[in-house]
Amino acid sequence: MRDYKIKDNDIILADKNKKYNILKVKDLPENEKPREKLLNNGPESLKIEELISIVLNTGTKKEEILSMSGRIIKEYGEKIIVSQKNPQIISNELKIPLIKSCQLVACFEIGKRLFKKEENNLVVRTPREAFAYLKDMGNMPKEIFRGLYLNSHYKIIHDEIISVGSLTASIIHPREVFKPALQYSAAAIIVAHNHPSQNSKPTLADIETTKKLKQASEILGIELLDHIIITKNGFSSIAI
Repeated sequence: MRDYKIKDNDIILADKNKKYNILKVKDLPENEKPREKLLNNGPESLKIEELISIVLNTGTKKEEILSMSGRIIKEYGEKIIVSQKNPQIISNELKIPLIKSCQLVACFEIGKRLFKKEENNLVVRTPREAFAYLKDMGNMPKEIFRGLYLNSHYKIIHDEIISVGSLTASIIHPREVFKPALQYSAAAIIVAHNHPSQNSKPTLADIETTKKLKQASEILGIELLDHIIITKNGFSSIAI
């Protein structure tokens, strides 16, 4: 397995309609209701969907709050929902009210700002290390295109969901991929997307998208280290 190699570029400064069998809150024993569990046992005792149900507070006429919270985690994944910054995308993809998706994004942003993990320890030098970090994408029912932004020491300085939906060269525009790279002064990027079909072989669209991104990276002087395709059982790496 090859190692990534970041070039010394001049601009691098050297210095859907699913239903889940979940009980309604009112049907739960008093000591099993999310708020009561929080009060009695602390936040550590709650599952992620229970914590989300407290943040969202109420469901809708069509969906009870615990069912909604469980579906959000089931369909989007914990790490991916935390990385998604666009409330409109969450609302559209998960069919939840925009105000609730705004609540989610605001909640996760507060957590990231106040209790952000030390990303200085997250170093990615090989495709296998990139896959280890991104492998949760393999379980997602929709294609998610994601970018990892690295400094010149191969440390992850930013992680962003770029798009959700079918991957085509027209949808994945270089400006959307490289905008965060410029914002965070990244030296290099790794892009990845999942194949819900569980076939890790690159499609023609995958290859064409990679070529476009490679051309943009050469113009900007920001190294495109890899484009990784992720499935439940493994990955493939597009090196151009």
